[in-house]
Amino acid sequence: MIDWLKRLAALAALTLIAACNGGDDHDPNILELAKANPNLTVLVEAVTAADLTATLSGPGPYTVFAPTDAAFAALLAELGITKAELLANKALLTTVLNYHVLSPAVVKKADIPLGKAIQPLLAGAFFKIDAVGADTLITDGRNRRTKIVTADVPTTNGVVHVIDQVMLPADKNIVQTAIAAAPEFSILVEAVIAADLVTALSQPGPFTVFAPTNAAFEALLSDLGLTKEALLADKPLLTRVLTYHVVAGNVLKADIEVGSAMPTLQGDSFTVDSAFTLRDQCGCLAQLIATDVIASNGVIHVIDKVLLPSRPIL
Repeated sequence: MIDWLKRLAALAALTLIAACNGGDDHDPNILELAKANPNLTVLVEAVTAADLTATLSGPGPYTVFAPTDAAFAALLAELGITKAELLANKALLTTVLNYHVLSPAVVKKADIPLGKAIQPLLAGAFFKIDAVGADTLITDGRNRRTKIVTADVPTTNGVVHVIDQVMLPADKNIVQTAIAAAPEFSILVEAVIAADLVTALSQPGPFTVFAPTNAAFEALLSDLGLTKEALLADKPLLTRVLTYHVVAGNVLKADIEVGSAMPTLQGDSFTVDSAFTLRDQCGCLAQLIATDVIASNGVIHVIDKVLLPSRPIL
């Protein structure tokens, strides 16, 4: 009788403890984690408005880059809209939220492929992540920088990284990005238009473009003894030169194979050394002066000289 009473008392104690804990001691999934975090309330509202609650409560696995409420407030100011307007725009919400999710994947901070193109759930889009000093920074499709402020928060269906800005996918293709960067690339844009390459470089691609600056084109004109008007009037020459600056695929700086020949759309190739100096078919050198400018259909690297395919060029 005494043993039976002891067992009954122990069972009652366990029942009381479970009741005090709400009867639910399981680890949270991604959505439950967000709901429990007072700094992620707008994210939860956005997920609900976009009908993604079932997805982020599902088995996954997922890696979610979770913007804080302050990040959403900054986005609203940037876009010039209210929170109500954002939550009412289901198409925009779905696009933006899917840009923050990797699946099926659990990518912890230590496993992030730094400098590489990272493809989220949003089809055709990508972003990249770099370690800059003590910070881990994301460059989104509009070349905005976002910092991971809390990494590797575990859940039952993946991992969450908290970020300080809402990421946005690219809204400009390579040609539009070059136009937006005017006046630095105004001659390049004129050349692309004169060579009838606007449509080609606006296609999905992806393409990697090594983009010469205006100063690079001015140096070329001096070397060739041509005026800008004469160069723009020579469509065959323009086409050869411009397509020599285009490589198929998303080749970010971290993907460049030092010393290997990089085949171009023109047909010839060039090489890149460990100092990221490019050597063209004529033996001339160009330097990468800016890299990894993301566009909707590829990436742009800025160079300080115009590359030339095999001679004769004229």
